[in-house]
Formats: sequence, C-alpha cells, structure tokens
Amino acid sequence: MSEYVFVSSVGEEFPVIITTRRGLRNITLRPKTSPVREIHMSKPWLVRDADALRFLESKRRWIERIFAKTPAKSALAPGDEIEFLGMNVVLRHDGARRSNEIIRHDDAHATLIIGGGADMFERRVRDFIRTEFLCAVKRIIKTAPREFHPQRIAIRDTSSRWGSCSSSGAMSFSWRLAFAPTDVMRYVIMHELAHVRHMNHSAEFWATVSELYGFGVERAKRWLTVHGGELHRYF
Repeated sequence: MSEYVFVSSVGEEFPVIITTRRGLRNITLRPKTSPVREIHMSKPWLVRDADALRFLESKRRWIERIFAKTPAKSALAPGDEIEFLGMNVVLRHDGARRSNEIIRHDDAHATLIIGGGADMFERRVRDFIRTEFLCAVKRIIKTAPREFHPQRIAIRDTSSRWGSCSSSGAMSFSWRLAFAPTDVMRYVIMHELAHVRHMNHSAEFWATVSELYGFGVERAKRWLTVHGGELHRYF
C-alpha cells in the first residue's frame, strides 16, 4: 500500500507512489488511469517527500481533470443494462451455451446472452461489442462515396484518439465509440474518411466532413468533447 494518498475534491482516493532518482533535476508527475488509478512521482535525491507533496497539491486542478476524463471502471454482471450501438441492452449469462446471442426486441432494445464460464463474462461481453462495432463501422462507411473508402480498417483501444487515418488509406477506430450515440460514432467515421482527401484540419477538410456527415456536425463534435471520457467506464 502506498504511504501517501491524494484525495480528490469528490472524495476519490489515489495512491501516490514517490520514487527518488539520482540525476533528476525536477519533480515529475504521471497520473495513471489504467489498469489502476494512482499517481506516480519522481523527485531529485535532495527533495524531501513533503516538498514533493506540496508540488503535487499545486497541480491539483490538472490532476483532477485527467482523472475526470477517464472515470473509474464499472464492473459488468448479468442483469446489468448498458447502451451500445444505439440500443439499451440487458446482459444475461447462460453457462450452458458455448456461443453468445443477441436478441433484438425492437430498434432500441435487446438482450445479450453470454455463454461460457462466469469468469469470462466481462471479456466475452467486450469481445462481442468489439465485433459488432466493427460491423457497424463497415456499414456506415458504405454510405459514403466509394472514393473515400479506406484500404484497411483496424479496431483499437486508445485513450487519446477516437480515430486515425494514414496516408496509405488505412484507418483505425476506438471500439469504445460503440458506447457513444450513433450520430457521434458516425461523426468520427466521417471525420476520418474526410482525411482521405485532406490530411490536415483545414477549412477545406471541415467542409468535406460536413459534406459527408450532413447537418449536426458541431453538435456531435461537442458531445464527444464533453462526454468522451464516459466511453471508458467499462472494461
């Protein structure tokens, strides 16, 4: 257990791990949000822990912003209801099944039955969502003119970028967009498709994004800025 604890303004406690390093000239801070939420500090040999902690306190607003953007993980269990790909989905477990099955009740409600052992429940939910997300990405891409279609699509789990497009035409998307409203997910996809024509963020680029997306680009973009951190609440 860490000797020091940083308590946020909302009461969440973060262990503080202080390391002394010879040759270091300044105190460095590294808040970690995964796989555990804690703060790592490195300090020069002659700096006391008390001084390092005062420096930590001076950076409180910056630290709290980082942790606020990546909220603590919520465990998933049978009976929980989550939203992904525009649906409210109730999670069930059936250990007698070897495969998973989603039963759609209507356009907005479904039940996801997860098979296999109980110890693999969360992992199999995650893998199912990733697979469904990739299928949804491909469907959305097909609605854009063929000249914008990527050469290759990859699914990632990134913390700072929702999508990327290389000069070779390969694109990647964070599968956590599956938890966003479908119009927000579509915005990110059209954003990356627009990079096929403009590898920058010029006025011409944004005009292409609007051309591909249609009305509501700014609303979708604003939602992601405000709520993006919430997409990391599971797994």
